[in-house]
Amino acid sequence: MPVSLLDTRVPAVLLRIDRNPFHHGTLGAVRSLGRAGVQVHLVADSTGSPVRRSRFVRQIHPPPPPGASLGDIAVALRRIATGVARPAVLIPMDDASGIAVGRLREELAPAYLLPQQPGTLPERVADKTQLAEVCAAAGVPHPETVVPESAEHAASAARGLGLPVVAKWSRPWLVPAGAGLRSTTVVRSAQEARDLYLRTGEAGSRLLLQAFLPPGPDRDWFFHGYADRSGAVCGGGPGVKTRAWPRGAGLTAVGRWAPNAQVQLLAERLAGELGYRGIFDLDFRRCGATGRYHLLDFNPRPGAQFRLFTDSAGLDVVRALHLDLTHRPLPDGVPLPGREFVVENYAPLTALRPAPPAGRELAWNARDDLGPGQALWGLWARHVSGRLLDRVRGAATAASARTPAPAGHQAAPTASAAGLPTELPHALSHDLSEVASDNVCDEKASSC
Repeated sequence: MPVSLLDTRVPAVLLRIDRNPFHHGTLGAVRSLGRAGVQVHLVADSTGSPVRRSRFVRQIHPPPPPGASLGDIAVALRRIATGVARPAVLIPMDDASGIAVGRLREELAPAYLLPQQPGTLPERVADKTQLAEVCAAAGVPHPETVVPESAEHAASAARGLGLPVVAKWSRPWLVPAGAGLRSTTVVRSAQEARDLYLRTGEAGSRLLLQAFLPPGPDRDWFFHGYADRSGAVCGGGPGVKTRAWPRGAGLTAVGRWAPNAQVQLLAERLAGELGYRGIFDLDFRRCGATGRYHLLDFNPRPGAQFRLFTDSAGLDVVRALHLDLTHRPLPDGVPLPGREFVVENYAPLTALRPAPPAGRELAWNARDDLGPGQALWGLWARHVSGRLLDRVRGAATAASARTPAPAGHQAAPTASAAGLPTELPHALSHDLSEVASDNVCDEKASSC
């Protein structure tokens, strides 16, 4: 895309409240706008993140504190606006940011340029309970969903839906770090559903149970798009998840741009019915029995792999937003089906294979921006080894508590004292992907 197409006088402010240091979508947005000559300000906790090494970041600003109120977020954004000293395009990069910016839209204008839509709409589509209602009203397939009212209701609903079932917290951005709760869990017994319901107070939102749609080849799809001022959807397209992390669920490790008329129609219908304006990211799963595509998640912000959908003119959803909000025409590019997006720390072998004819983009490594790719591997190795060591220590402590030392004998040293055991406990024999994925997945495991 020629640099002159974007109004480089208008800077961009990227807001990310979530503390995930490995969010490659943030780096994608930094590079997309920075390469076009736009000044990029990043509001995020970038400590220990490869993103801070990007040459396209003009300035990094401290984010609002964890659990910040709307007032705190507004104060932080107004302070940044004063420093930028001219209206900027504001782009939320996670659900919590999208919801906050939606609510604060009127207060933040005219310091920031934002899409014109109801301020509560991002919160409505991000809430998993309300999304089920939205899909029913719009005629978009959605897994059968029950919102239990009691622990016993949760147990009976799990049996009624047919075990296993998928359990989700309706507002996953409220789940506190360190609580031992996942945003999405596969529940395999009525007792598990009952126990999970009893932790509702810790999760901060309601529990919902959904019918399980089994994973399989070519069943996980996504759609990224930008709905402009007129409501037209542009700047993205449908893609298929060819490899996920963890396997069968979770974020897209390898994705491919693939034409899909059904997914395209469902995405455009939903955006039109809602009157949605701005960037959105949808996750679908195709039912193996019926062939229908069920909407699993509606994210009111760019998806982490949005750069997959970069067309022949260099247009993606982030550039489409900046062009539209600055009243500039969008270039006439053509889709590039077959293009591939690979997240190297989740799929390193795929990243080393020859690229497909339509091209490939890597999440971290780029020839014109070497810093993030160089910083990634050391940080990732420390992250994975730290998670693994935590698991070993936890399992060793639990085993010690279950098997007290015989009277008169000295207790055996713990893993922390004697080093890692020669054989990992059974609880640690899972795929390493589960260890590495804790607290770093941007796309939540949607149906398993």
